[in-house]
Amino acid sequence: MQIVRSSEELAKARAGLSGTLALVPTMGALHAGHLALIDEAKQRADQAIATIFVNPAQFGPNEDLARYPRREGEDAALLEQRGCNLLWMPAVDDIYPSGFATNVSVRGVSERWEGEARPGHFDGVATVVAKLLLSVCPNIALFGEKDFQQLAVIRRMATDLSIPAEIIGVPTVRESDGLALSSRNAYLTDHERAQAPNLFSALETARAAILAGQPVARALGEGRSSLLGGGFGAVDYFALVDSATLEPVETPDGDLRLIAAARIGSTRLIDNLTL
Repeated sequence: MQIVRSSEELAKARAGLSGTLALVPTMGALHAGHLALIDEAKQRADQAIATIFVNPAQFGPNEDLARYPRREGEDAALLEQRGCNLLWMPAVDDIYPSGFATNVSVRGVSERWEGEARPGHFDGVATVVAKLLLSVCPNIALFGEKDFQQLAVIRRMATDLSIPAEIIGVPTVRESDGLALSSRNAYLTDHERAQAPNLFSALETARAAILAGQPVARALGEGRSSLLGGGFGAVDYFALVDSATLEPVETPDGDLRLIAAARIGSTRLIDNLTL
């Protein structure tokens, strides 16, 4: 596996790769969910390229940029073991050089849910992913479905900007108790970790209730209540939405997602399930 750290090194390394290219953007602190993206990339393309970049533009002023886990050596070893062909680990001033003044903002799909809870977050995501896609020029790019709204924002951005890469969502990888894998799970205390799977359980229960004919509003309300009674201190949202627009729906019809975000201790967890 080649490791490059600058845009110039990336251009030279990319020129030496043959066949179709698959891009897996990450912020590091890799877990089995990220490795599943690499596995899918290897299945779908001749060459798998990963990026590790902790993007300051998608963190709010009171969020966890400073304490976000960084372990480049371990991450690089995991990627090499998985058969990744190229790893790009740019510096902040390589992605955002002096004088950088452009912001990619995706209206509509970004405005609710995570967009309300984390103002400016999706502008940071859309801007950095646009730069990564334009720098690497892959045939496909893969993202985990755990961050479902992020996936929807990236799909809209790539379509609107005519970026010629197919954006592929890969199903969420979970622990045996249902907890979605996330780098932020490392923040959980042992007690919080034992209660964290209640987020997945609440989504499963709400999905079963809606499919059984229970009114959507009632199922969602019971989901919120179960989280507050199951160790979570606050529920930012617990909603049924259209998978493409992320708009809330009251009648279960079409391609839908149950989405949720809740706080346990100092950690904010998100998850979703297809309906």
